[in-house]
Amino acid sequence: MAHIDTGGGSGRNRNIELNLVPFIDLMSVLITFLLITAVWTQVSMIQIGSSMYGKKSDTQPSPTPPPNADVVLKVDVKEIGYVLTVGKQVISLPMQNGQFDDAGLVAQLQRVKQLYPEKIDAVVTVADAMPYEHLIKAMDNLLTSGFSAISVATGGN
Repeated sequence: MAHIDTGGGSGRNRNIELNLVPFIDLMSVLITFLLITAVWTQVSMIQIGSSMYGKKSDTQPSPTPPPNADVVLKVDVKEIGYVLTVGKQVISLPMQNGQFDDAGLVAQLQRVKQLYPEKIDAVVTVADAMPYEHLIKAMDNLLTSGFSAISVATGGN
């Protein structure tokens, strides 16, 4: 509380108490509201910008897809082990002695990297019941093998 004492020569002394707690509460709510609003404003600007400037005109040639863009590299982390999908080929790497076969996965990923040296993207899916550490380990194996653009997909079975 702020206390203002206005005393002086003639008359009675006045004692005025100014309660600052409601003012501080109001300022904290306003600052929070402004910060949240600023974030949503930036998000809407990104969405508007992509739709406004991303329109395709008839004079622009269609962009050529990057090489091997159609080859999908996906690592499924399941209760039985890793399942590696390269295009239409499916490679199953079952668990060994109750542990995931990380060395086998890295070897297969390095073989894929030799076949497609310019490929850097991969997708990881994890079953909902699996611990988070297995997702991180699969991502580390992809990074070790040279796949830096990793996406995590939901709905792993």
